[in-house]
Amino acid sequence: MCGNKKRLVVLTGAGISAESGFKTFRDSGGLWETYSVEDVASIEGWYRNPKLVTDFYNDLRKQLEKAQPNDGHKILAELEKYFDVQIITQNVDNLHERAGSTHVLHLHGELTKARPVNDDSENKIIDIGYRAMAYDEKNSDGELMRPHIVWFGEAVPAIMEAARLVRSADIFAVIGSSLVVYPAAGLVNDLRGGTKSYLIDPAEVQVPGWLNFRVIKEIASKGTAIMRDELLKEKN
Repeated sequence: MCGNKKRLVVLTGAGISAESGFKTFRDSGGLWETYSVEDVASIEGWYRNPKLVTDFYNDLRKQLEKAQPNDGHKILAELEKYFDVQIITQNVDNLHERAGSTHVLHLHGELTKARPVNDDSENKIIDIGYRAMAYDEKNSDGELMRPHIVWFGEAVPAIMEAARLVRSADIFAVIGSSLVVYPAAGLVNDLRGGTKSYLIDPAEVQVPGWLNFRVIKEIASKGTAIMRDELLKEKN
């Protein structure tokens, strides 16, 4: 914990990035209506057609370069003045970092990075920015490279650290996540009893009945502003 600041742990999903014009996977008109999960978000799909998968993520990277952080991202960065803010994100974009957040844990990888197909060691992950990858691209060691994305069916290396952060929360918030993708959705079960918790989403989101969330049925930018105002009012 930073000094005497309370720890605010935030789990963010696609809903916080949708307002930035970054196309999400599950919403109406989302990417899964155009592409099948098996084709572009599985290791089998990559082996079957690496060019299709590589082109898919190249296109997403181009889209991300044009997207800008929205007020939801900016408010979470602003809250670092008052709280020890730890963000756990299901998103592969870098909008939290670009808004100024300094503690961001990516559960599902990062679009602006690449790694060898057969090695996810931290020291093998490289930054590629927004450039396009070649489907047969190799690193300086001659290893075939792939997008640094955790595909369906693959292990989520950061989940243990995420669970530890959730257990350490004084305040917890879920913003723009449908809580249907596991293991991320199961993180709510790591909350300590009585932790002040927020759920910000315009849609109905199912959470375990024993959890007492303050539900704010708004888009991420509006809901995060409401949460900020409430937290700062309490703080003062």
